[in-house]
Order: sequence, then C-alpha cells, then structure tokens
Amino acid sequence: MPPVTALSSPAALSTSADRAASRDAFTRLMELVSEDLEAVNRLIAERMASEHAPRIPEVTRHLVEAGGKRLRPILTLASARMAGYGGHDHVKLAATVEFIHTATLLHDDVVDESEKRRGRPTANLLWDNKSSVLVGDYLFARSFQLMIEAGSLRVLDILANASAVIAEGEVLQLATANDLGTGEAAYLQMIHGKTAALFAAATEVGGVIAGAPEAQVQALKTYGTALGMAFQIVDDVLDYGGASANLGKNTGDDFREGKVTLPVLLAVAAAPDEAARAFWTRVIEKRDQREGDLEQALSLMTRADALSGAETRARAYAAEAREALAAFPDSPLRQALEGVVEFVVARLN
Repeated sequence: MPPVTALSSPAALSTSADRAASRDAFTRLMELVSEDLEAVNRLIAERMASEHAPRIPEVTRHLVEAGGKRLRPILTLASARMAGYGGHDHVKLAATVEFIHTATLLHDDVVDESEKRRGRPTANLLWDNKSSVLVGDYLFARSFQLMIEAGSLRVLDILANASAVIAEGEVLQLATANDLGTGEAAYLQMIHGKTAALFAAATEVGGVIAGAPEAQVQALKTYGTALGMAFQIVDDVLDYGGASANLGKNTGDDFREGKVTLPVLLAVAAAPDEAARAFWTRVIEKRDQREGDLEQALSLMTRADALSGAETRARAYAAEAREALAAFPDSPLRQALEGVVEFVVARLN
C-alpha cells in the first residue's frame, strides 16, 4: 500500500469546465477501448447465465445492468492495450475483474443491510440475503474459471490474492466498525483491501498479459493502487455531502451505519472539547443517533477541517497515480488514464 505523500501543488478541479473535462476524459477512455468493452459485456452476459438456477442471472443482471461505469474492467483493457497487447485474453481478465467486483457488492449490501445501490433497490432488498450471498459466490466461481482460461499462472496468482485481500479488508471493516480507537493506519489498510486491491489487480494483470517489462507492470500496479485509494477516500468524503444520485447510495449512510471513515477519524482527533468527543462516542460507538445528528456531525467536521483534510489525502494519492504513468510513453491511452485520475477526484467539486 503506498504512503500518503504531500502534494507540492494540488490541482483543484473547481470549475464546471474542469469537471466537464474530467468526464470527457473518462468518455474518451471508454471510446478508446469500446470494441473490447463490448466484448467484455457479451462475455459477462454469457457467463452469468445458469441453466438450472434462473435466479442467478436475474440477480446478477439487476446489478450488472444498473448503470455502473465499468471502471475496473476498463482499466484492465486500457492497461493491456497501453502496454502493447494485441490478443484477446484481456477481455476475459476484464470480465473476471467485473465479476469479482459485482460479487463483493452483493456481499457488501448484505453485510451493510443496504437498501440502495447505484440509485436502485439492492438485490438483497428485492430478493433476500441468501440469494445475494449465493449469487455472489457463483460469480466468484465464474471469475476463477475465467482467470484459468487466460492461461497465466501469474495472472491467477494476482487475482486470487486480490480476492483474498478484498475479503480481509471487509473483515477488517467489521472489526473496526463503531470503534473510534481505530487509527488512520488501520483505516488505510482497510480501504486498501476493500477497494484499492482490486484496482491494483485490474491494472497489473493488464501489464502482465501484455508481457510488459517488470518496471511497467509495477507502475501499473502503483497506478491502480493509488487510484483505488483516492477513489475510496473520495467516496467517504462524499457520504457527508455528495449528491445521492452520484453516489449510488443515500448520503449519510456511512454515518447512520456508524462507519469509522477518514472524515470521522480526523474530526474525532481534532474534537475541540469533551462535548464533541461525547457526541462522536454516542453516534458512532453507541449508535445512539437522533434527529439533527448528521447536521451536527457535519458542523464538527467543518470546524475540524476534516473533510478538507481527507480531500488533501485523496489528491495526494491521485498525484501518485498520475506520476506512475510516467513509465509509459505519451499516447492517447496514457492521457485518458491520466484523465481518469481527474475524473475520480473531480467528484469532490
């Protein structure tokens, strides 16, 4: 997991023009891999089918077709092509990454008792918890089939390890839930597991399947890791002020669930008095939440500069991601991958 490094001159995306430019960059990346992405979507539709259990494609389709941006598989496709790959196995790996991601979402929504995902009711709400867990297991099994078909032991090792790290991250999140004694290091380790590990695997396997030099493979891994860390920190910040439609969940969900995220940790560390500390203990550790508590939490975060502090850390990881791409010559794909970094942090504005 990369350390948080200080930004020498953070590029704040503060205007609507900047935000539009970041969206255009992501659109450009999608255009550059559009044919490959269509092949991924066809493969996903084919492999999520089940001859004997029609509920599997029903549940999977509900989430897969819910308007997700396919960011992780797009990263695999773009990384492979940028590294000079001319074959077709990167399509299988991209589908693998999306299946792992979808499986973890199904499991997460059960654990978190979520009712909304990407602006739609969650699968566990529409069906039941058992269906969500079992369909998630099915997708994990499908992902391993696809990994093997790619024919690379190193790719299998990377993606299998990422799957284990993701599970560790989720368990660590459970272990630190509602615990204000959680340190920032534990938080960073947790989000590395639950989010950044799959970003890192998605980009790293692109370089491996392309037979890229080891320095470039490691650069892609660094890019994915740092991008994933920035992505999750931004999500955690937006829970305290992002538009629900953009988040795909209800604003304030993390607060209501008592999750110990970076904005909370920074606010608790800077609590000005005993009353503020008692507030955080009540709403997070004791889960005793009352009307107006979310507004009070936001007020305390503002006084502590907690949200801006978290944003600074997200932008530091974004800078690290951009720097990692210097291992590759300039190209439309590299420029688009740099734009994806801006796309991730532009959500803060």
